[in-house]
Amino acid sequence: MIRTRMAPSPTGYMHIGAVRTGLFAWLFARQQKGTFVLRIEDTDKVREVAGSEAHILESLEWIGITPDESPAHMGEHGPYRQSERLDTYMRYAQLLLEQGKAYADTTTTEQLEQWRAEAKAAKQPFHFNEHRPESTTWESGMPIRLKIDADVSPEWVDLIRGPQKGSSEGLDDFVIIKADGYPTYNFAHIIDDHEMQITHVVRADEFISSMPKFLMLYQALGFELPQFAHCPPILEHEGNKKLSKRTGAPDLLAYRDQGYLPEAIMNFLALMGWNDGTEQEVYTRDELIEKFNFDKVQKSGARYDQKRLDWISGHHMRALDIDTLYRNSCQKWEMGNGDSEGSSFWPKSADDHTDEYKKQVLSLVQERLKHFDELPMLTSFFFEELPVNPELISTHKQLKKYEASTLKDYLAKAKSALETTEFTAESIQATLNNLLEEIQEKPVVLFSLIRISTTQPAFSPQLNETLAVLGKDTVLTRLDTQLSAL
Repeated sequence: MIRTRMAPSPTGYMHIGAVRTGLFAWLFARQQKGTFVLRIEDTDKVREVAGSEAHILESLEWIGITPDESPAHMGEHGPYRQSERLDTYMRYAQLLLEQGKAYADTTTTEQLEQWRAEAKAAKQPFHFNEHRPESTTWESGMPIRLKIDADVSPEWVDLIRGPQKGSSEGLDDFVIIKADGYPTYNFAHIIDDHEMQITHVVRADEFISSMPKFLMLYQALGFELPQFAHCPPILEHEGNKKLSKRTGAPDLLAYRDQGYLPEAIMNFLALMGWNDGTEQEVYTRDELIEKFNFDKVQKSGARYDQKRLDWISGHHMRALDIDTLYRNSCQKWEMGNGDSEGSSFWPKSADDHTDEYKKQVLSLVQERLKHFDELPMLTSFFFEELPVNPELISTHKQLKKYEASTLKDYLAKAKSALETTEFTAESIQATLNNLLEEIQEKPVVLFSLIRISTTQPAFSPQLNETLAVLGKDTVLTRLDTQLSAL
């Protein structure tokens, strides 16, 4: 039975690098009909941030990375918080002490500083194992260190990078239990993976350098090795620096709050470092599960590309039927800024309009929509009267070449023609086409003039469809307003 895990620390928000690695582990478990475990590694109490665990759970639930076992879904291998497993770690540490593979560290801070200074003065690297204390009895409050076997040459096979060979040179006895009784990460995660029967350890490639140390522990504990897959980092857009919390890696829930679809974010994250060898860019969740494998995960870092995200997101938006899209647009998740569940991404002025009218508007902007936060920008002119902005004409590439009197004449003729037109998209288009022939003008001139007069933006959905949704009364009133301004 395949068992994978994700093991975040509650030290801040859930950034996309951690989520991408967890996604790979989840996809593999789902594909193999296995089990995906969420473990909270909360032994670093100094760096722990209040509320982080809840944030992690909320983030994974939103994107759809659902664990089979977790603090919220207890299985037979729990508990799933490291802080609740301290007795287990101490049991293994005591076993290593009894076997002579570990020892109590009685060193004082002053002794350690003196030894370091002596090594520096001798221009030699400091090794703690050269100062191992004589046989001592461990007592509570003493750190416990593992004895390193320098003769072992660590080797392993990585599912992404192939055969790997590390070196024990420079390895030193390291702490496995701290003075406060909490285990170090190096010690705890190996015991947890063994006790939870994890078969595949999927994690970031930053842990490769620690693999020799980890393998020493596996050997000392007599544990069978799981399979390892070390994932490439996500890089900043320029490609020269790893994307991290310190360099502005986005919080996963920031995408939710901007109104991205979770399916689009999952699709985007999967493609940062993996593809199935085809030209396909847009995947459903089921397709990702079906096609994912570690053979197609790249070894080098993957660049974060916002344009690619928006392109993928736009495809997922367009794939939704209008009713589903509308339900999503009206649902704004509860956030920490005072917004309440059930509020909307729509502009406030949309509240006075019917659901049917808003669906008509949404169907017009769906082609351009990448995330729901764009709705006010794309749709405000459907719901509110905007003040005339003369610069929209005076700076327009084509319209600025015309005298105001000419533009006013075109607009008056457009108003007159539309007054007697049945306000369907088809009738409006026929009227506009006839008007083009009458005044012998280019569509870019006439249509841009009408578009600016009725919607203000120089771009908007198909003009005839936009005018039909706005309705005759609104269109004629706005044409009148622009005529007065001209």
